[in-house]
Amino acid sequence: MSGADGGAAAGGGSGPVGIVLVSHSASVATAVAELARGLSGGGDLAPVVPAGGTPGGDLGTSSELICEAAKAADRGVGVAILVDLGSAVLTVKALLAEGDELPEGSRLVDAPFVEGAVAALVTASAGADLDAVAAAASEAYAYRKE
Repeated sequence: MSGADGGAAAGGGSGPVGIVLVSHSASVATAVAELARGLSGGGDLAPVVPAGGTPGGDLGTSSELICEAAKAADRGVGVAILVDLGSAVLTVKALLAEGDELPEGSRLVDAPFVEGAVAALVTASAGADLDAVAAAASEAYAYRKE
């Protein structure tokens, strides 16, 4: 979705890459956003916006909530979207295919939800472009826990 510059020209903005966390649960999306903020060392953090559950508060995913979150996170240089489970992936892919619902430069990032969120936020907050933010989040798959 972004150009060779990693998204800086996507919307002509100059702020940090935004991050959206899509979960089937509003409380999970919010908790992961809070955890990522807490582990990112403070200071000026990139926007990280949860989009969990349905507008009525049930489990599920909502195109409406995802679009609202992406617009809230967008600073004109791209939005990295991380998701928890299968149908969240399908919902984001459908929104990206439509092409006009999400901010220009929005990208679905293949990354573990928790570790990827932390890596994405740290990298975006350091001023990295969308390509670098996506790469950092994706590299979280390699984090060993043994």
